[in-house]
Amino acid sequence: MDTLKAPVPIAEPRREPPGEGATPPLTRQQERRVYRHRLPVRVMHWINVICLTLLLMSGLNIFNAHPNLYWGRDSNFGHAWLSITALKSPNGPVGITRVAGQQFDTNGVLGASKSGAQGEWLVRAFPSWATVPGRQWLSMARLWHFFFAWLFVINGIAYLAYAIFSGHLRRDLLPTVGELRRIGSSIKDHLLFRHPTGEAAKRYNVLQNLAYLTVIFGLLPLVILAGMAMSPRLDAVFTGWVDLLGGRQSARSLHFLAALGLVMFVIIHVGEVIISGVWNQLRSMITGWYTLPADKHGRPS
Repeated sequence: MDTLKAPVPIAEPRREPPGEGATPPLTRQQERRVYRHRLPVRVMHWINVICLTLLLMSGLNIFNAHPNLYWGRDSNFGHAWLSITALKSPNGPVGITRVAGQQFDTNGVLGASKSGAQGEWLVRAFPSWATVPGRQWLSMARLWHFFFAWLFVINGIAYLAYAIFSGHLRRDLLPTVGELRRIGSSIKDHLLFRHPTGEAAKRYNVLQNLAYLTVIFGLLPLVILAGMAMSPRLDAVFTGWVDLLGGRQSARSLHFLAALGLVMFVIIHVGEVIISGVWNQLRSMITGWYTLPADKHGRPS
């Protein structure tokens, strides 16, 4: 007759209290956090923000001194393709903008706008709130523009060098062949305000890649080169190269259009930041840490 054996107690694993060797479990939000932007990228990004803002506002102040644009070597007042001016009326100036022979009423914003506490109407291409330093100070605006232009160029060269040698350009900015093939679906997703989630959110989407590459290797070199072409000193030292842009007045027009392209990029960029989560995007560009949006199953990846 078999004898019953007492059950052998199974020892439970020792549970160490937090802080005594055990690693506390990660929260769901911590599991979804990734280090998205490295320090050099963040620093140079904010330098660009400051420079571009002041370059735009000081540039508008300079433009106000002669608010007309032409094609060719010389300015022909009767053949401006862009003119921002004002017409006289019994009630005061009325701002208008002419583009390629078409006239538009832009009163209150372009051509004529109110300024000061008294609400005085002033004839000026761009309103005083959009220009620095002050509402009309050409000489100082040029000094501001040149200073921040050189700072912007130096920062741009530093960014390009970092992007190439750190692998940032190849790893983060160049789209893959597969991504280029899916550009149609990416456009559709953006039009429907659908943004990447989970693992896909770790990388720039193909439209971001193409937009950044267009700005870095297209608009920025053009705005810098056209800006340098407007300098008589540079034209005198290195003769003939301004004609490659069509002449000094054409260079001025190209400079304006490239700057307008940068403004449009910034508007779309800021709009996407707001739509896709302004705090998450802003925090990632300040601290580097980005929280991956959960997919439709609530998973970070």
